[in-house]
Parts: sequence; structure tokens; C-alpha cells
Amino acid sequence: MNELEGLTALIIEPHAGMRANIHSMLNMCGLTRIEHASSSNLAVKHLSLRSFDMILCEYDLEGGQDGQQLLEDVRHHKLMPLSTMFFMVTAEGNHSKVVSAAELAPTDYILKPFTADRLLERIARALDRRSAFMPVYTLMEAGDQREAIEACIEGEGLHPRYAVDFMRLRAELHVFLGEPEHAEPIYRKLIEMKAIAWARLGLAKTLFLRKQYGEAQEMLEELVDSNRNFVDAYDWLARTHAAVGDLARSQTVLQEAVAVSPHAVRRLRTLGETAFEAGDNESAEKFLKQVVSKAKYSEFRDPEDHVKLVRTLVKKGDPVAAASVIRDFDRSMGGRPNTTLCSAISSALLHEFTGNETRLNDALNTALEACKDAPALSADLKLELARTCLENNMEEGGAEIVREVMRNASSDAGMARAMGVMEGAGFPDLARTLAQESRQHVVDLVNGGAARARNGDYQGAVELMLEAATKLPNNPSVAFNAALAVLRCLEHDGWDDRLGQQVSGLIGNVRKLDPGNPKLGALSALHHQILKKYERNGQGRVSKPAAVQKAAV
Repeated sequence: MNELEGLTALIIEPHAGMRANIHSMLNMCGLTRIEHASSSNLAVKHLSLRSFDMILCEYDLEGGQDGQQLLEDVRHHKLMPLSTMFFMVTAEGNHSKVVSAAELAPTDYILKPFTADRLLERIARALDRRSAFMPVYTLMEAGDQREAIEACIEGEGLHPRYAVDFMRLRAELHVFLGEPEHAEPIYRKLIEMKAIAWARLGLAKTLFLRKQYGEAQEMLEELVDSNRNFVDAYDWLARTHAAVGDLARSQTVLQEAVAVSPHAVRRLRTLGETAFEAGDNESAEKFLKQVVSKAKYSEFRDPEDHVKLVRTLVKKGDPVAAASVIRDFDRSMGGRPNTTLCSAISSALLHEFTGNETRLNDALNTALEACKDAPALSADLKLELARTCLENNMEEGGAEIVREVMRNASSDAGMARAMGVMEGAGFPDLARTLAQESRQHVVDLVNGGAARARNGDYQGAVELMLEAATKLPNNPSVAFNAALAVLRCLEHDGWDDRLGQQVSGLIGNVRKLDPGNPKLGALSALHHQILKKYERNGQGRVSKPAAVQKAAV
């Protein structure tokens, strides 16, 4: 029991009696540093302030959000370090709940009622695994993915009982670094060792990232057919169908996944959006309503969900329901980022449908003004606002939004969609002009940065590209070249703390915007090389102890 001494725990449980019971059990196991949260919102506040060694979370939380949704939020917003052990506690044997929790990879789940001995057994098992992986977790948290890969190889030898898990993490790290070609042989070896479903899924991901969609689709369909509960495989199969433009099949696959695991908000959101794009407004309404309902009690609820639901209801011809959603939105989301903008876009869609020209113009003017300070608003909703402007005598404002979206387009498909909005509103010539100007604008920025670097003005290249990355945060070409400019500057002009700490975020943005970029691996390798040169970790901090650093000087 001494191994628990000094560890910290957070109990997330709505009932005071049960919190006290679990608290007493942890005390009996030797753990005394314990905090409580009676709701998901209070849990988020705790986790925003500090980290815990373990979390015991009741599935059936009161107040609207369940434990699975809380876990989804916590992982998505990175409020929990890799080393935290998350135990899902539930009295239910309900299949869908277990699947939903399992797909988000809690450390374990515990069915009530349970004894202190049973709890200690689960904690001890989790602690043993955490101890084996702690060197890797520490390196990953510091941003040192290259060293983490080496630590995985070492861990395979030191802890053979976890060899498969170390291999899996090593493959995932290669994918993260933009090296699916290095991950592929690891997954193939795992498949040869044992017919592991997640290894076949990992292999399918590497094929997807290299745009080998046909092979990926075939493998994913086999996975789904052989394991109807493997929801991650459904997600990637849906992505594969969407990547080749087959939205109807993508929607069908997502609906099958939701039938298996009905509680994941982000999958429901994707399904609602896919159904709307496919023209299935009935399904879009059904699933977007679930998103708004399930996310209502989350600390991280997204105002865009309401706009998308309003848009669907208007498309269906149901202005009464749309107005109700807007009223609920205004009551429940006041003060959050983009609330004013999203409310104005929603109102504009409603007034456009009902023909109230005065209120439509007021809403559009409010939205256009608010849009100037909303770089994080999705391109989808910006184009919806642009369409409404273009079709209602506000061509200048609509064209300016389209220009911004085009410059920020993350793919050719995004550019084509922006052009489609202009063309659909009756401005095909302007669409072509804006597209050409936007492409040239990005080319000029990138070429300008490259020219400065070739002339030895690395600082000037960085200033230009960082400014471009701020203005065009979703353009993958700008993001890549901004990261490259910073790395070249560090390489040639010496270490700079500010730039060294910025570059990890820039590379992370490239991974998010363009995970299949064939040059991503080389960019990551250059970053690693520079960090080693200046003896820094992935966050740009000194990686050697002060005494060693001084001796080296």
C-alpha cells in the first residue's frame, strides 16, 4: 500500500454518500491526497488548475453531461496529462456505455458495487503500467517525440509484458511526426505477431495519410465486418469515403457507428454535418439536435452547433423551430467567444427565409462587423454568411469574406467550395478573379519569405512568415513555410527562446492542417536536429541539468 502514498486523486461523483465511500476506500488503500467534484463543470475547474495521478469518475453524472462526455472533453482539450489514470465507475452493465467509454481509452472501468480490495487491485495494475511508460510519457509531454520513440524501443526490452503496447505507441508517434511510412512496418509486424484489430486500423491510417484510399477502404471494411463494435474503424472508413467525395456512404457508416456508440458528441457532430452536405436534412436535424442537447452542459460547448441546427431547420422550412433554437442559444451561450457572431448569422438565415428584409440587413451588418474579430470561426459558417450577403445586396461584404476564406483554404476542395458560393450567387467572373488573387497572394508571401532566407535575412523571413501565419492560420502552405522559416533562423542565427518555443506550435498546426504532407517528416527531423544542437527539449527549454550545462560551458 505504500506505493500509493503521496499520489493524488480526484473523485467525480454527484452523490455525497458515494464520494465519502470511495474516499474511505482510497484511504484504506493508503491514499490521502484526495479532492472531490460533484459535477463535470466543477471537475473541469479542478483539472484546469492542477493535474492528478488518478481520476475516479462516475458515469451517471447529474446536470446534463455524463462521464463519457466529460472524458471526451478532457482529452480533446488536453486537461489531463498522459500519466493520469482515469477510471470510469458505473453501476450499469449497459453495452453502449461500456463501448463509448472504452473507445476513449480510460485506464479502466469499474462496475459498482466494488470493494476496497477490488479497487486497489485495479489501481495497482494501472500503476505498474504507468511506471513502465512514465519515461515515454515524460518525453512526450516535453515535446520530445524522437526521444520518446527511442524510449519505446528501450521499454520493449525492459518490460516485455508491455512490448506490444510500446510498439503501438512507437507507431503512433511516427504517424504524429508525419512519418506513416515508418509506422507501416511496425503495424505489419504487430499483425504478424497477433491478429490485433487496432494494428490493422493503424495500418489503414498510414495508407489513408498517403492517399491510398482504395487499399485503406478495403482494409477498414474488413475490420468493420469482422468487429461490429470497433467504432474507431467506422470513423476512419467514413473519413475515407468522404475523402473521395462519397458523402452518402460516409453518412451511412457514421450512422452505424452512432448505433453502436451513441454518446460521442464529436462523432454526432460529424454525422450531422455530413448528412446536411449530403442533402439529408431530416437526419441532419436529428443528429445536430442531439449535439446541441448533449453539449449543452459542457464547459466547451460550441456556438457553431446552434447555427448549423438553425441552418438545417431553415432548409427544411421550419422557421418556428429555428427561432426557438436561436432564443435558447441567446439565453444559454451569452458571453462566450463568437456568440454575437453566431447569433447574428442564425438570425440572418431565419430572416432571409421569412422575408423580413429590415431585420435581415441588421443581422448581416452585425455579423459582418463581428466577423472581423473572429479568425476561429469555421470556413463553413463564413461561407454561409458570405452567401447570405451576396444574395441580399451586400456583395462587397460577402466578397471580402470569400477572399479571406480562399486565402485560408486548407485544400483545393476548400478553394472550390468558396468559388462555388460566388458562382451560385451569380458572380462566376469575380469567383475566378478572387481565387487567382488569393492563390497569388499566398505564393507571393511564401516566395518573399524564401527570398529573404536565401539572402541571409533569416530574421526578416521569420517576421514575414509569422505575420502571414497570424493572418492566415488555416493555410497549410503558410503554416509549413512559417515553421520552416523559424527553424532555418534558429539553425543559422542561434537559439532564440521566443522562436524556439513558438516553433512547436507552428509544426503542430501543420500536422493538424495537412497530416499527409510528405515533407512533414523532414520538417520534424529538422526540428529534432536543432533541438539536439542547442540541447533543448521539444518545448524549447534546456534539457540538461543546470550543473551539467555549466560544466559544458
